[in-house]
Amino acid sequence: MKHTLKYFFSFCLLLSILTTQAQDTIPSKTQLERTKIVGEIPEAPKKATRKTKDTTKDTTKTDTIVPLKKDRYGLRVGLDLYRLTRGLYDKNYKGIELVGDYRLTKKYFLAAELGSEDKTTEDDRLTTTTIGTYIKGGFDYNAYNNWLDMENIISIGLRGGFSTFSQELNSYKIYNAHPYWGEVPPVNSGETFSGLTAGWIEVVAGLKVKVYNNIFVGFSLRLNTLLYEKKPSDNFENLYIPGFNRTYDGNFGAGFNYTVTYFIPFYKKTVKPEEKVK
Repeated sequence: MKHTLKYFFSFCLLLSILTTQAQDTIPSKTQLERTKIVGEIPEAPKKATRKTKDTTKDTTKTDTIVPLKKDRYGLRVGLDLYRLTRGLYDKNYKGIELVGDYRLTKKYFLAAELGSEDKTTEDDRLTTTTIGTYIKGGFDYNAYNNWLDMENIISIGLRGGFSTFSQELNSYKIYNAHPYWGEVPPVNSGETFSGLTAGWIEVVAGLKVKVYNNIFVGFSLRLNTLLYEKKPSDNFENLYIPGFNRTYDGNFGAGFNYTVTYFIPFYKKTVKPEEKVK
């Protein structure tokens, strides 16, 4: 009996060992089902791929569509407010000046001024009245780089001027080298010299600022050099030349103006983007 139990337990132990090895080598039903499920796992959904492609397409479109800047070209016309309002506080002056410019390129403008003046000049020895018209023509270069839709101008330019006028000698004083008995009273003359002309060049520095829609306000300083002039007589010089201002007993003059202009657009040009140097 003792040997029988010994052989029985040995047989059970051997049977359990064989069963364990069979389970390790032969896949179970659950394992087969899992393997089948894993083998049938589908690829990534097509919807996710489509979304990625659509997003790429949208990004490409956004990168290629770039708004282009366009510059306006046209004519700007207006008035010099300084000459127009000067007659309100200066009884010896009446004048008007029309100003204008036309945009040729991105930086260059054709510019011109046309005006007339009636100016009475009172000097130490004589009083004269100058009446005449003038015209100026030249160009302006805009040194300001505008951004977005700005159209402001900071310019330097050159003008050539021409004036035709007349001078009237109202009164004069005779020079007295020995004023023991006092000054000699002025002599009324009334002599008129017509057909006088003068020509000059001037350097202009100014600015124009867009204040509302197509309305611009501007200011400029001018330095003049007289090229030629026709004098009334050998003893009588031009003290004032329309458009040139006072001569100050020489060939140099100076002036300024304060303008309000209106821009009339004709067409537009697309601004090409600048290529960046690597």
